[in-house]
Amino acid sequence: MKNKMTLIYFLCALSSCTILYAQKNEKTSAIYDYGERTLNNTDSIPDFVSKQNKLKISGTIFENDGITPAKDVILYICQADEDGDFVLKRDSNRKRYVYHRAWVKTDSDGQYTFYTFIPGHNPYVKELKQIERIIKVPGQAEQVLNPYFFNDDHLIPDLSLACRAQVVQSILKLEKKDGIYVATRDIKLDKRLPNIQ
Repeated sequence: MKNKMTLIYFLCALSSCTILYAQKNEKTSAIYDYGERTLNNTDSIPDFVSKQNKLKISGTIFENDGITPAKDVILYICQADEDGDFVLKRDSNRKRYVYHRAWVKTDSDGQYTFYTFIPGHNPYVKELKQIERIIKVPGQAEQVLNPYFFNDDHLIPDLSLACRAQVVQSILKLEKKDGIYVATRDIKLDKRLPNIQ
């Protein structure tokens, strides 16, 4: 139990450091790696078509009032493969990146959709299945969000109540429809997001 709490404190501290680092070093974050691609409100993770546990995640990003749709917000995701491993590749400039990644940019209705797959557990690390997220609001610095977690993850009951409360805030409740898992998850922007100086 003590090891779990230490790991959770470490991950929280790491997330805080990542946010601060990203804010001070604009454009070094993976959210900017889409290059010359034109982003729209739908994207697919590489290899989506060949994966067994296909997943569609959709939702609406709202302004901090929780009512107004947020237009032109970029949302980036990356994830492990079915074995819980992050597959790394190199681009033409030899920069390493996570292969299973995608970007969307919300439309005027604030809507977004990702086609991906359910990541697996790494057998060597006792960590929840998750999909990492970074968000970029126009005129503001990018921010690391809590990952998407999965409601059927067998590790959730082992978490402390405080950790479970954190996980619930971004948990995906899966339903299977026409051979694909479907989850809807809206996002409300934080009014405390810092402006870019």
